[in-house]
Amino acid sequence: MSTFGALNTAYRGLTAAQQGMNIAGQNIANAATEGYTRQRVEQSSLAAPARGVFSGGTLQPGQGVSVDAIARLGNSFLDAGVRSAGAQAGYASVRSSALQGIEGILQEPGDNGISTALQGFWSAWQGAANQPDQPGPKGLLLNAANSVTDKISSAYRALDSQWSSVRGQAADSVDAVNAAAAQVAAYNTAIRSTLAAGGSANELIDARAKLTDSIASLAGGTVREQADGTVDVLVGGNALVTGGSVRTLALSGTPSDRMGSPVQLLWKNPPGVAAPDGGELAGALSVLAPASGGSGGPIAEAAQSYNTFATALATAVNTVHQSGVTGTGATNVDFFTTAGTGPAALSISGPANIDNIALKASTGGALGTSIADKISQLGTGAGSPDKLWAGIVTNIGVQSRGAQQHESLTNAAQASALTGRASQASVSLDEENVSLLTNQHAYQAAARVMTAVDEALDVLINRTGLVGR
Repeated sequence: MSTFGALNTAYRGLTAAQQGMNIAGQNIANAATEGYTRQRVEQSSLAAPARGVFSGGTLQPGQGVSVDAIARLGNSFLDAGVRSAGAQAGYASVRSSALQGIEGILQEPGDNGISTALQGFWSAWQGAANQPDQPGPKGLLLNAANSVTDKISSAYRALDSQWSSVRGQAADSVDAVNAAAAQVAAYNTAIRSTLAAGGSANELIDARAKLTDSIASLAGGTVREQADGTVDVLVGGNALVTGGSVRTLALSGTPSDRMGSPVQLLWKNPPGVAAPDGGELAGALSVLAPASGGSGGPIAEAAQSYNTFATALATAVNTVHQSGVTGTGATNVDFFTTAGTGPAALSISGPANIDNIALKASTGGALGTSIADKISQLGTGAGSPDKLWAGIVTNIGVQSRGAQQHESLTNAAQASALTGRASQASVSLDEENVSLLTNQHAYQAAARVMTAVDEALDVLINRTGLVGR
């Protein structure tokens, strides 16, 4: 190696060490930055020049060090695990939240629940039977009946409101997915052009990775890396993002749709039905599904349970009440009425006044209370409205508990996946300090080599041949 070649080798060592210190400083500065993936300088040694006729056949040393790239120390396998765990956690979270909301509407057990109102209703019949000639107990009976029907109808309205709220949240999630997909496409374009120009796109890749994590949490999906640095994002096996192009999503129906209307996730162009692989959207669609004999969406199933209960309560009471005589002498009169169309839970209502209450049978005496006695006992027995309601409450409670346990498990899995990725990609201050010191010493050593070569050249050029002058 010539003297000037040694100077060039030392210069390469200086620049490599300086680049290493810069990257270590970059990592330290972003140690607390969310989504940042640590970086490293990739170096390789430069080979010796080829032996030629002018080299005299002697062996030549290498030409120093080359900075080949600034590597992003991420792991696509761990990234895929984080996205999968995030999709499962998003799905479980929406379902758990919805079922806990249904539990809150039930208000069971408690003073404001239907169970307490039913107990008061049966007791009111007994009270009216004890004083059949007094209007006061009959008025209390009307109040008790209205309390039951009001709780049924208000709970149904609350479920309808919850359904609309979940649908609104699902629509917001669709907008968020479309916005994130558009940004991913923009990053794809920027990353492709940056890499093609020979630059480093690590920070752009980090920003894009955060967006793909967000899409996975909302709609599931998978990410497929391409050779040019871009990624394709697939939802349900269909491309949401391909290079710089985006295929947008939408929810079927309108915000004014009510409970029971089917809700689907649709592709806009070309049109079609999308099937999310998980995430909050898949959870919301499962919650919004129409009732289907117990296997439909939990909100619609709960609403259908209120309709079933309202119908069963009205049928049980009316069957006995129709055989009695009201205060006006009328027979075959229903105590509860429900509209022929529409949800029974919304239309159920009691008598308009106490004259429409039948306490006695048609063959009883003036103060007979056999009808009231029979109705007051309807709360007992295997097929009683109370048993039906208890089964509804138990079923919803079991579903809610299962959903909460599923949420806890998926959250733990997500935390584990994030921890695993962080152990690979996050910045360790101790490691970066070691890297900083290593490159600092390398820089000082290369500077000493450069100084020594410079001094040797000075002696050779400026001082050789001065003897004898």
